[in-house]
Amino acid sequence: MQQPTTTHSDKMPPEADPSEHTISPSDIAVGVIIGRTSEFFDFFVFAIATVIVFPLRYFPFLDPLNATLWSFAIFSLAFVARPFGTAIFTLIDRRYGKGVKMTLALLLLGTSTVAMGLVPSYDSIGDYAILVLCLLRIGQGLALGGAWDGLPSLLALSAPEDRRRFYVMVPQLGAPLGLIVASLLFAYLVQNLSEADFLDWGWRYPFFVAFAINVVALFARLRIVVTPEYARMFQQRELEPTKLRDVAKIDGKTILVGAFVPLASFALFHMVTVFPLSWVFLYTDESLTQFLVIEAVAAAFGLAAIVLSGVLADLIGHRKLLFRGAIAIAVFSIFAPLLLAGRGFGEAVYMIGGFIILGISFGQSSGAVASLFESRYRYTGSAVVSDLAWLFGAGFAPLAALALSANLGLFAAGLYLLSGAICTILALHFARKLEFGKSL
Repeated sequence: MQQPTTTHSDKMPPEADPSEHTISPSDIAVGVIIGRTSEFFDFFVFAIATVIVFPLRYFPFLDPLNATLWSFAIFSLAFVARPFGTAIFTLIDRRYGKGVKMTLALLLLGTSTVAMGLVPSYDSIGDYAILVLCLLRIGQGLALGGAWDGLPSLLALSAPEDRRRFYVMVPQLGAPLGLIVASLLFAYLVQNLSEADFLDWGWRYPFFVAFAINVVALFARLRIVVTPEYARMFQQRELEPTKLRDVAKIDGKTILVGAFVPLASFALFHMVTVFPLSWVFLYTDESLTQFLVIEAVAAAFGLAAIVLSGVLADLIGHRKLLFRGAIAIAVFSIFAPLLLAGRGFGEAVYMIGGFIILGISFGQSSGAVASLFESRYRYTGSAVVSDLAWLFGAGFAPLAALALSANLGLFAAGLYLLSGAICTILALHFARKLEFGKSL
């Protein structure tokens, strides 16, 4: 049913039932963590397979470098499709509600993910294998755009005033948690299967696990979002879907600037997750299992750093923390090539140091963006800005970094990361000039 044209401030929230318990920020946080962990697990399962499986199965006619670059091109399709998913599912949200929207989005995500584990190799069906993989990756992107549930914004607005920035970091915990599980699962399979068995059928299991996790996450999130209590809280805080056209008209500048605020942390995100795995896999003889374990350990440091970001942001604020984080990323970009080229100890320092910087910056990136919007536009505006930030900052990062480093050397990948840090510093400067940028 079409939403009425009255503003959100004109809507009266449902009457509270005295028998219902009061929802605490910790209740919302549980739903947020479950949802984000499931999404990022899907994300990293595909990312790891992009490096160690897809070049061999779907691009056997190319040399290893070009096969990996083409795999990264497919990897980028989800980020291109994601804004379109937001547009499609926002319309569904406005007409049929969050429950229908989330059910369709997560079913599409789960179906696309599990189907990837069933795609035959290039040797079996030729170019159709690549085409099907591309279509499924687009399906993942559309679903991720539609999986936005508004819980992070609700969490931030429901938290105590003096602890609001601490709770803002909660949604970001899903990234390292998803990476830890995905890395260790692939490490186990690589270690315990022969190369032939792994490439034949072993690599498929993480995709099936991802589907199972999505089903659990779907019911866990629906159990939260569609209850009368949460519906009332969304309405009370005006966190309802609005037309994209209206958001762009009112907050066009905010969307443009906001998309670049988290650019540095989103670029670093792939520079310490997907890119180093591809470099080690292609240009060293190191154990793949060992590096996947190092990645999981480094992600644990990132997890702790995200929590720390909440503490620091409560002390100094979003903008100062993101600004200092961008400076740290710029400095890291200078030394990163030397560390990654150093093998062994250098790689460990690169991964752990990079994840600590990432955690502090990434932990507050989404909260800083959300605070740029008025409450009535925050639900949709945050989703759009997040999509664009991932597209500009992370979507093509593995492809660009590997292409640059392969042709010019690792220092070129460092310069690429440096450019992201500069963009964030400039965006933070312009954000202060926006009317709502004062809330940073």
